[in-house]
Order: sequence, then structure tokens, then C-alpha cells
Amino acid sequence: MSSSDTISVDNLSYSYTPNTPLSLADINLHLPPGSRTILIGANGAGKSTLLQILAGKRLVSVDGADIRIKGRDVFRDSPPGVTYLGTEWVMNPVVRGDIVVSHFLDSVGGYRHKERRDRLLDILDVDLDWHMHAISDGERRRVQLCFGLMVDWDVLLLDEVTVDLDVLVRDELLQFLKSDSETRGATILYATHIFDGLGHFPTHIAHMRFGSFVTPPTPWPFTDAPALVTSESGARSTLYNVALQWLREDRDHRRSLEGQGDMKKRGARRGQDVPTDSEAFYRK
Repeated sequence: MSSSDTISVDNLSYSYTPNTPLSLADINLHLPPGSRTILIGANGAGKSTLLQILAGKRLVSVDGADIRIKGRDVFRDSPPGVTYLGTEWVMNPVVRGDIVVSHFLDSVGGYRHKERRDRLLDILDVDLDWHMHAISDGERRRVQLCFGLMVDWDVLLLDEVTVDLDVLVRDELLQFLKSDSETRGATILYATHIFDGLGHFPTHIAHMRFGSFVTPPTPWPFTDAPALVTSESGARSTLYNVALQWLREDRDHRRSLEGQGDMKKRGARRGQDVPTDSEAFYRK
């Protein structure tokens, strides 16, 4: 651990309930100020769990685990300047009520951060007269991002929050976040499954599989990264190709474990008899 690390995690293991398989196993993570790290991994790899723990949303009681942001214990001495944005926000019944966007932002202190709020309103193309109950999930996501980012942050934890955004808004938001990080030395940890147009954003990328790091945060771009390849769908970024390769390796590894009987097999169950009479079918 370096005293200059903004995010520092040592010996972190976590399971949702006792006597169940670990969701995170022996995680060690050290990120410097101003770094922008992309977490890559299949669904269920542990990315969201890690981000929620860093945000203090899930308590870790395992002896020996040390989880610090800006040198402060995330559970016992909560650090200021940490912003977490996840996908569950748009499903909250409070933000799906009949409230005008301008009133909502004022109610959470938007008037105190007018210059930054207004810049985000322009980037995210938000209409202040929208009613929260009458807009799409993508539009509601834009309001969430404006609400979450209008206060200066030192550490930003993002969990798939750009999934609902159109390509233009997403690109301009990423440019804003990159500039914010570079200007203020702020740190970003971002879990996503969308890699197109992301190649110039991260300073580091990391690969998670089954709750552990296969590749810890590594400076990006790789010095030996392959050149752009062109397929039937057009040119793809090297980051996209690295993510695709890692996810294929994850799937091959899982299928190997399934073949050895070490994991429950996924996919179709072939060769099973299907009831032919209606009574047996509906009873089943």
C-alpha cells in the first residue's frame, strides 16, 4: 500500500450470507489519484459487489480486510467526496413520482452548484420541465447523472450507469468525466459492458472472474496491444478486443469447470423427456 493511493483494498473477501460461496475472494486493489479504471468481467464476476463495498453500502466483517478511500476506513470513518452511481436509482419509486425535474434538482441542493449543474444539464440534454413519472428510463438516467455529478467528487464509483444513454450523450459525458479527472486529480472506477468509444478514457483496465482479479488494474493502453481490426461490422477498438478476449476466456474457463463437474452446467438441457399428455405437462 502507498500512502498516496486514493483507493486501497487489502485482503478483501466477501459473501452475501454465511456458509455460501464467496462473491469476492482475496481482493487487493490500489489506485492512485487521477486514475480512471475500467472493470471488465462477465455478469456475476463481482464488479457491482466491489463497487458497493467501496461505497460503504455493504458491510465487510472479515478480519484482516482493510478498505480505505483517501486513507480513511469506508465503514468507520467515511471519507467525504465519494460518489456512487448505480443502475437501481431509476427504479426507486420516489424518483418515478410526479415531480418536475427543476423542482427535484432544487430539492437536492442544485441551486448551490448552479454553474456545474447547468453544464451537466447541457451535456446530458435535460429538459428542466420534464416530469419524472412521464419520461423514459434513459431520460431518468440523465437526471440521475446530473444529480450525482453536480457536486465536486474526489472518487467516482460507476456501475453500468451509461447503459441507457444514447451514443452522443454518453460520449460527451465521458469527455466531461475525463476532463474532470485530469483537472482535479479525481479517481474513477467504472464497471461497464459497453466498450465502443471507450479506448481513450481509462488510464487502467482490470479483469475480474468469479470474484477475483485475473488481471489487476494495469496501465492502459498495453504496449503490445493489437492494431485495430476490421470485421464485417467495421473497425473495433483495441479495448473492445481485449474485453472480448477476456470474456471468451472466462466462458471457456467456466465451461471447463462444468465439464469436470466442479460447477453446475448452464444452457439447454437436451435429452430430457417432455410430457406429451396435458395433465402431466401442467402438473410439471
